[in-house]
Amino acid sequence: MKGTREVGRQFIELASVDSTNKYAAARLAEGGLRHGAVILAHAQMAGVGQRGRVWSMAAGLDIALSVVLLPGSLPVAAHFRVAKVAALAVHDVVTEALGTNVTVRIKWPNDVLIDRRKVAGILISNEVSGSQVQSCIVGIGLNVNSTYLDEAFAATSLHNALGHTVDRMALVERLCQRVEARWDQLSTDPGALDADYADRLWMRGRFADLELDGAPFQARPVDVEPDGRLIVEGLDGVVRAYGLDRLRFAPR
Repeated sequence: MKGTREVGRQFIELASVDSTNKYAAARLAEGGLRHGAVILAHAQMAGVGQRGRVWSMAAGLDIALSVVLLPGSLPVAAHFRVAKVAALAVHDVVTEALGTNVTVRIKWPNDVLIDRRKVAGILISNEVSGSQVQSCIVGIGLNVNSTYLDEAFAATSLHNALGHTVDRMALVERLCQRVEARWDQLSTDPGALDADYADRLWMRGRFADLELDGAPFQARPVDVEPDGRLIVEGLDGVVRAYGLDRLRFAPR
């Protein structure tokens, strides 16, 4: 892969697969993948998103890939910084493709939105040993050239936003470059990584409709902790942090 030292240097291209994350996990367990390995599928039949939802893609039109990252020394308590790396890399690529006239935001935990519509989703599988994360498989789904998308998910694509076809493989190359750049930022300046993620956080500083333990809840997102909990300020002015097991944005 051009422009990278490690990410995408081992590049596996598949005509079709059930899930790039599952494929990567099997190959990693066999010892067949190194840090930075990228698995790209031109068709993915059983992709999975957050909360077990299906992530569908149009064959040959969109991006479904997984990146293998081997942290070396990443505390479990800071595991969400890998999600920040991935979300910011996707945000970088989408913003570059669209220019500055369109609002691109990261919706906690791992969706990327154009205005209020989802253009990308990220699912990460971590292998943990003791208090350290040993390996991460970062699955990225990005709607590139699809034009007919499920309205139930308020989805969009780069094609729909731009009005023309986008070079999908050029985006894959750029995505590898941005993943590597954000991964480097994790080790050299994690505080800047955190600040960049917070700055791009959807609904930050504005009251949003959420669900807390299944009940309606209004609060404004403030930041995200390294362990992935969303820090919010409630209507009562109290600031608290909640994980995905308790808090979610209300369906739109």
